[in-house]
Amino acid sequence: MRALALDPRNRGLVQASRLILLSGGVFIWWLCTTMEWLPPFFFGDPIVVAQRMVGWFISGEIFLHLYTTLLETLLAFGIGTALGLGVGLWLALSPFFAEVTDPFLKAFNSMPRLIFAPIFALWFGLGIWSKIALGVTLVFFVVFFNVFQGVREVSPVVLANTRMLGASSRQLMRHVYLPSAMSWVFSSLHNAVGIAFVGSVVGEYLGSEKGVGYVILLAEGVFDINSVIAGILLLTIFALLLDAAVSFCEDRFMRWRPEAGQTVGATA
Repeated sequence: MRALALDPRNRGLVQASRLILLSGGVFIWWLCTTMEWLPPFFFGDPIVVAQRMVGWFISGEIFLHLYTTLLETLLAFGIGTALGLGVGLWLALSPFFAEVTDPFLKAFNSMPRLIFAPIFALWFGLGIWSKIALGVTLVFFVVFFNVFQGVREVSPVVLANTRMLGASSRQLMRHVYLPSAMSWVFSSLHNAVGIAFVGSVVGEYLGSEKGVGYVILLAEGVFDINSVIAGILLLTIFALLLDAAVSFCEDRFMRWRPEAGQTVGATA
């Protein structure tokens, strides 16, 4: 989710408000479990959760699991994005094939793709590729439909004027179709990051020997709610870091896009 343009003078206030909100939520959690208004056995203890996370990094036992999950996530994210972008552009520019494949794509998209996890485990084994395959199926449609819609939303007037100026098909792709699709692509990528994590963790739940999802599954088996929450928070932190990386790339590739509230060609 991209925020609206904000006055730079208010950014410090925004950061302080976020810190207050986070601190307040953690304090309420700690107070409720300390006073036993919420049973710590079911809701955990924020202090123990923090100690568990720090202990994982000090001992180094989490690094292999974290590396495995991040590798699965990044590969699923990259492959799913590339396929979604390529197929979305192709079908958006090929009305005949778009009509032919439309019912098949809609049918496959309507399936609850998480049920394919055990099938992928049979096909690709319990290694990382079964998790990557699941993540790709989740990421692909998020990117595909946004790219497809973004290209189809190109203004016919812009296309006609560009063709009148003598633009070739390659120039149309570079200067009209891709810029139109990129706004939709980056919008979908922010959602795709979290979805790629979902595919990796669900796959690890169903069968694996390493990964953060595997660590969470083991903790659930012994009713260690603090380790479960610590694993979830760890995944959340790295999902936010990947989302920040997507935002950084978006700012670099979308410099031509005017900030919200600005008017193209406006003068001071």
